[in-house]
Amino acid sequence: MFDVGLGEMVVLVVLALVIFGDKLPQVAGQAGRMLRQFRQMADSAKADLQEGLGPEFKDFDLNDLNPKTFVRKHLLEDDDTHPAAANTNGAGLFDDEPSYATTAGRLESDEPPPFDSEAT
Repeated sequence: MFDVGLGEMVVLVVLALVIFGDKLPQVAGQAGRMLRQFRQMADSAKADLQEGLGPEFKDFDLNDLNPKTFVRKHLLEDDDTHPAAANTNGAGLFDDEPSYATTAGRLESDEPPPFDSEAT
């Protein structure tokens, strides 16, 4: 998470000693208590949110809302449970709808793409 090297850590410790001096243990204790309180508040808010969502979302994970996780989960992973991916008989999502990927075929390099005047 933090990319702090050994030299940078030494500089931070020296600065802390110079700035806070003999009060450094008290300041570190206060910082630890404050961090613990923030964690408790975050856990409480998470529990309140899950309780408010109800039993339908009991498996809901807040980490899924992280944009990196969301993109990785929904766009980058192969999903075989998607209805279009699970349908292998060449039809679309509905039985009477043809799959345009299988009926149109591949275009030649100089062939223009098909135009649907009703689509616009």
